[in-house]
Parts: sequence; structure tokens; C-alpha cells
Amino acid sequence: MNFAKLNSDAVFGRSDGKILWQPRIICWYHDKIFSGEPLPEKYAGLSIYDIYRKLGCSARLYEFGECFERQEDYRVQHTFHENPDGKITHTIETPAGCQTEILQKSKTSQWPKHLKREVETEKELETAAWREENCSWKWNGEKYNKLIEEIGDLGAPAVIMPRMNIQSLYLEKMGIENGIFAMQDWPETVDRYFNALEESHSRLIELINDSPVNLVNFGENIHSDSLPPYLFEKYHLPACRRRCDKLHSAGKFVYSHWDGNCRPLLKYARQTGLDGIEAITPTPQGDVTLEEIKEALGDDMYLIDGIPAVFFDETYSEKTLTDCTERIIELFAPKLILGISDEISSTGDIERINLITDIVNSYNSQFETVNF
Repeated sequence: MNFAKLNSDAVFGRSDGKILWQPRIICWYHDKIFSGEPLPEKYAGLSIYDIYRKLGCSARLYEFGECFERQEDYRVQHTFHENPDGKITHTIETPAGCQTEILQKSKTSQWPKHLKREVETEKELETAAWREENCSWKWNGEKYNKLIEEIGDLGAPAVIMPRMNIQSLYLEKMGIENGIFAMQDWPETVDRYFNALEESHSRLIELINDSPVNLVNFGENIHSDSLPPYLFEKYHLPACRRRCDKLHSAGKFVYSHWDGNCRPLLKYARQTGLDGIEAITPTPQGDVTLEEIKEALGDDMYLIDGIPAVFFDETYSEKTLTDCTERIIELFAPKLILGISDEISSTGDIERINLITDIVNSYNSQFETVNF
């Protein structure tokens, strides 16, 4: 099957009722590779893309985000120093000041943890703002063509945009606690950083709008415990609307990643300007029911994902998984890109993906054209 075409047709309303099954297996795959745990025999030696093909399902191709390259001002200098104990010191020197980030490698994760974040002082935040004010973006068409040749049939090209304002402050620069204090203690500097970030991302949107990539994800990782309604209304909602307006002017399909608790924020879903929301996680893993999600999204917005990741572990029966899947299709099709909220874990049973493949294929078969 040409999943690239079905992916595009589904989000732009051309699929004649068919839905797309697009689970993410990145965590399952890379955790096993990192830990040295062998893959199941039938997948041994296969690339992650060939595993998708063997499973008979689509992949969400955020790799195409690599085609949009952020260019630092030529005066910015990055230096890295790694100690024998795995401690990495990353120094960023600019005409506006210096930032220092300290990371610690771990034997239990492929991702190092922060010992010191990029921003801890007001001066470092001023420097972060200067970097955004002076950066640019470049399109890499050669990389795009290589990706299309390698994996384009597995799904439509997609890009994850950098996080906007408050989520960037929390998750990329300062951490949640320090970010909350910064908004109280340095409001003018925080506003300067947020404005610089939005201007930088507007330059990126110009590039996206001129590109052949038509699916745009806001990789925000929204979680209402750290982004309650008053902060959502003040910072996130207006910036989200402005982004959506710019992207919709070029006909892009726009959706955002809400993968934490989100019950207090669902009431804003149809005010965001988004076409859909990715990774909203129902109970028993998340804090909302499928019916509450449907009420919030209505008949116009897409649900991307929907199946709790825990249902792919043996803790839950296969019937629980298939019943949930059938209910999601009943509620959301055809405004549905079915997937796992958020990913199958490294302890999940990859063979359960085949159960969903069969359900989706059976559902889509009713829309097949019969030629006599």
C-alpha cells in the first residue's frame, strides 16, 4: 500500500472514508538497540523502516524535519568538552554573552541528563533571546530527496516545529521550576525571549510554506499540570493561533502534541486553530475518556493516535486493546490517524500491532472500489 498517499488523503479529506494506522515504534526499537537486547527473530537485522513494512502499517515521518536547518549567527561559537566520567560541558559564546550547559551520560539511557541547563540566569536568557533574534533557517532539498527515496512510501513527510514560548522555556532552556520563577522575576526578559522565538519561528514558517512538506506538528508536549489554563490562555493559545493562521495560508495540515494530563485544557481545543491534536492519552493512562476527547474535538478536528500505550503490554488483555481500538474508530473516523498515545514502550508486545492492522484493514475494506 502507498501509505504516503493514504496519509495525505486522510488528513486532507480525500480518503473516501478510509483511516490510517500509524503507530510509533521508535522507543521500542531504539531502547532495544541501546541496551543490546535482541529484536524478535522475525525482525532481526531489519531497519526500523523495514519493520514498519513487515508490520503492514504506516510510519510518522518526522525525519523530514531535518530538512529545515537552523543556522546560528556566524559569531556564535559552540565548544564541547567531555570528561572521562561522561560529563559534557557545552559552552555557547556570543556577542551578547555566554551560556553553559552541562550534561551527564548514563549507562541506562541513550539521552544524557542535565546537570545544568542552558539558562539559569537572566543574562543567559538575554543571550538566548539574542540567538533567536539573529538566527536564520535553511531548506535542504538534497536531504529531502534522499528521505523520499528511502522511506517516502511509509507516510507523508512531516515536520515537528520547535516549541513556542512557555514550553520552550520549560523544556528546552530552564526546566519547569526555574521557568516559573523566571516568568515572575524577569517578566520583561521572558517577554523578549518569547517575542524573539516567535519571530525566529515565523522565518521558519516561511520556509515550511514554500516547501513540499504539508504536515506540520507543534511538538509542544502539553501537560496541564505545568501549563494550567491561565498560563495557556496568556501565552500558548494566542501564539498557537498566529502560527496556525500563517501555515493555513499555505494549505498546511497543522496539529499539536498534547501528551500529558490535559482535561483542564480540552475546552480550548477548537479555539487553537489546529486541525487536530496528537497523542491525547485516554484513561487508564491519561486523565480523559475517549468520549471527553470526542466532545472537545467535535466533528471538525482530527484525533491523531488515541490508543493508550499500556494496552500493548501484557498487563492488559488483547481484548481490552481491540475493544478500545474499535471504540476509537466508532467515535472519530474518518477524522482519525490511528496511533499509539504516545508510543509502544520497550516492554510492549510488538505483535499486538498486527491485531490493529487487521482491524483497520477490515474497516477500510468497506470503502474499496469493486470493479465488475
